[in-house]
Amino acid sequence: MEEPTSPDDVLGHAAIRRGVAPVRVATGEHCANRVMFKQFLQAEAVDVLQLDACRVAGVTENVAILLLAARFGVPVCPHADGVGLCEVVQHLAMFDYVAVSGSVQDRVIEYIDHLHEHFVDPVTVRDGRYAAPTAPGMSAELRSESLAAHRYPDGPVWRNVRNADV
Repeated sequence: MEEPTSPDDVLGHAAIRRGVAPVRVATGEHCANRVMFKQFLQAEAVDVLQLDACRVAGVTENVAILLLAARFGVPVCPHADGVGLCEVVQHLAMFDYVAVSGSVQDRVIEYIDHLHEHFVDPVTVRDGRYAAPTAPGMSAELRSESLAAHRYPDGPVWRNVRNADV
């Protein structure tokens, strides 16, 4: 069950989790920092942690959350349904596999198949699995052509929108 109540209601999630067991409760894509995740984990309010790599403050915060989840024995299944999230979470999921959990057991990553063409190093999926990234960095660099085309208000995409409204 994904986020069955307000995303910041730790005690509500804990009560729901107890009430629906053995159905697992997943939450976290709206959490902004390791303190919120710590509270969810300490309150035993989550079975599957859905970390949003771009909502929290950078790589260090992501690593801290992965380590907290490992400490509490809760699998991390990153949220990735936004522009560039697939590109970013592939690195964190690889770090989780290589340096934290050592397993793909009980782990999944969302995949949304759109807008990858705007990235210099887009995510690659083979046989239903994310392929390990091969380029350095976080794969979040946008193509210069995409930035120019979507620059507001003078990029061609916006000019076409304004002309269609006239």
